[in-house]
Amino acid sequence: MNSISAFLRKLEVPNEGGTLANRWINNDIKPIEQGRRTWTFFTYHNLWVLTNMNISTYLTGSSLIALGLTWWQALITIIVGAILIIVFVVLNSTPGAFYHLGFPVVNRYVWGMYGAQFVILNRILLSLVWYGVQAWIGGQCTYVMLQAIWPSIETRIPNHMAESTGMTTAQFVSYVIFMVISLPLIWIRPHKLTKFLYISVVIVLIFEIVLLVWALATMGPAGFGSTISNRGPGTQEDSIGWVIMYGIISTIGAISAGILNQNDYARFSKHPRNAIMGQILSAGPYFLFSAVVGILVTAATQERYGEALWNLPDLLSAVIETGGGRSRAAAFFAGAALVVSQWGINIPGNALSGGFDLAATFPKFINIRRGAYITALLSMVVHPWQLLSSASTFLSVLSSYSVFLGPMIGLMITSYYVVNRQKINVDDVFVGSSHSIYWYTFGINWRAPVAWICGIAPSMPGFISAVNPSVVVPRGCTRIYYINFLTGFMIASVVFTALHWAFPAQGVKGFVESPVTKYNTILHYRNKWDEESEVLEREFVKAGKDEEAVMEAPHVIP
Repeated sequence: MNSISAFLRKLEVPNEGGTLANRWINNDIKPIEQGRRTWTFFTYHNLWVLTNMNISTYLTGSSLIALGLTWWQALITIIVGAILIIVFVVLNSTPGAFYHLGFPVVNRYVWGMYGAQFVILNRILLSLVWYGVQAWIGGQCTYVMLQAIWPSIETRIPNHMAESTGMTTAQFVSYVIFMVISLPLIWIRPHKLTKFLYISVVIVLIFEIVLLVWALATMGPAGFGSTISNRGPGTQEDSIGWVIMYGIISTIGAISAGILNQNDYARFSKHPRNAIMGQILSAGPYFLFSAVVGILVTAATQERYGEALWNLPDLLSAVIETGGGRSRAAAFFAGAALVVSQWGINIPGNALSGGFDLAATFPKFINIRRGAYITALLSMVVHPWQLLSSASTFLSVLSSYSVFLGPMIGLMITSYYVVNRQKINVDDVFVGSSHSIYWYTFGINWRAPVAWICGIAPSMPGFISAVNPSVVVPRGCTRIYYINFLTGFMIASVVFTALHWAFPAQGVKGFVESPVTKYNTILHYRNKWDEESEVLEREFVKAGKDEEAVMEAPHVIP
């Protein structure tokens, strides 16, 4: 037993930042102190450029046109979806921007100290799925680079994969290469990501602009293909209005996992306005730009290659196969730019998200770095190549997320603005006992799961039918599923508010109704948790030690 205890002690995370790790806190999930609040407006701008200007967003147009929309109907759908994304992102990131709390900790005052684990585990699962999906797409980009060097790559690397996998050995090798070259980037701490984001944004912006100019300038006399002029082959069972609504909710569903945990990024802001304005001016516009580029580039190259090549790696492979040495060189650098774009979405958006959530689940043994590496390694088990078999399947996967995430986001926003009135007892979200006002009933705020179930229930028949088309449900159920994010968000919010009104949590109610204003509450806790950083700064100067030694100083956060 002693040897096991000694082994477990070795696995414990270092006491970084003066915080002694325990079941409820470590240095990575405590409120971010002033020294690590390094993100400016441009950091959030760059984060959203990379979140939106990648292959997943580029494919949005194909997913919508596959439903039966024309290009301009798809454009309207994307615009409305982008506006709603901005609204939800800003509303849900405010606790992080002001209190500097991350997503896992925020959910402790929503669901309770133990109840929050349900939401955190859901987000961990999403991080695994999305890391795998984006890494597989990154592997396709790596494959393009290898194909540009060796056009006969499929003969150089003989295929031993079964046809049912939908991939070749060369493609899988490319995926593994991308996974390996991503690992060093995961080591970067979130508050030190700014340089990486700047460099990546410059590369990605230049690439997308050059890609669009190239496609339009070399379009030829045939002009745009049928992608622009014709309606997609989607179902005509519902009116275009309902299809557009489904498309809007699907665009939100595509990024709903990111909306859910925006506090993980907002908490690093130097000032709240940096996060808020960075999101408002970047979250929607670049989503729209990338999706429009996808439609225009596909239409401009359709006549040249005889088909609509929506997937950028497929388009670059066609360039390699039909061009000469210059085309291969161009495709190589284009593939490299796409690899950078996949790093830009996958490292901060999925690896670090998984790291945050795993650190909150096992704070004594896992910090952000360990959690991010665990996320990357476990992502292979989701078989991402099977999730991207077609545009319709891809859209179905995205939209299904919003059935469950819409109510969760509704609970977070309603809890902060309505139930807690923007007043959070920061100390108590790290107290795992009945002494915390967020302990509720045995560590669970039963109002949250009840409201969440009420939020998802109306969409479940349509969801089941979408997953298994052999299950026939009434048209009304299908249409409720089409707008699942909004219905789930609103129903869960109303039920949660009503339950807190009818059955108030006395500790929370007393704190919220105290005469202290929300602004003084924010200022009090910000200053209190910043004091630890000042203590470490003085010790650093006094002892003359290196930074790593000082960060090991055995202070305990009160």
